[in-house]
Amino acid sequence: MFPSARAALSLAARGIQHTTVRQAHRKHEPNFHDKYGNLVLLGGAAVFTTVWGYVLTQLGMEWGLSPVGRITPREWRE
Repeated sequence: MFPSARAALSLAARGIQHTTVRQAHRKHEPNFHDKYGNLVLLGGAAVFTTVWGYVLTQLGMEWGLSPVGRITPREWRE
């Protein structure tokens, strides 16, 4: 490995190590996901369940997906 590349890698590694040590000694401040993550997840699950409950029960879809017995062939035209 070239000396300049080795020096660049050691500087990058030293910077990463310095950052991790600095972050390890810092007090953890809750961010948005720490504060509201579970609430947002539960809210999304409730909306998902409500919308699909409406779709499955109120829209009047016919769920018989097989066309057997419902489609009759027409006469062939020549």
